[in-house]
Amino acid sequence: MSKHYSKQNLKEIAGGDEDFMAVVAQTFLDEIPPDLEALEEAIDNDNKELAYQFAHKMKPNFEMFGVDLIKDAKAIEDWTKTSKNKAAVSENIKKMVTTLKAVFRELKDDFSL
Repeated sequence: MSKHYSKQNLKEIAGGDEDFMAVVAQTFLDEIPPDLEALEEAIDNDNKELAYQFAHKMKPNFEMFGVDLIKDAKAIEDWTKTSKNKAAVSENIKKMVTTLKAVFRELKDDFSL
């Protein structure tokens, strides 16, 4: 089964140090779930400024972990600069939630966290 993140990306960043990789994975698990929840809430409340901040904050993590959500985060950032309603990004946030929940499970399994 293919992963929703790239352990290879993480390995390169950590220089192959498994302990450091586990620390980085734990940090991701500590920070991203509340950020995701806050992003969902900001979109629900049409708080575009806050939605932009959380989408923007998450992008480097997606890049570091090879999670294919940068386009979705960018779409949310772009939406915050328009007058479109939240339906315009409903598919993006749905994909982010679904994908990230899978990443959280995979990281916990892969690093016994």
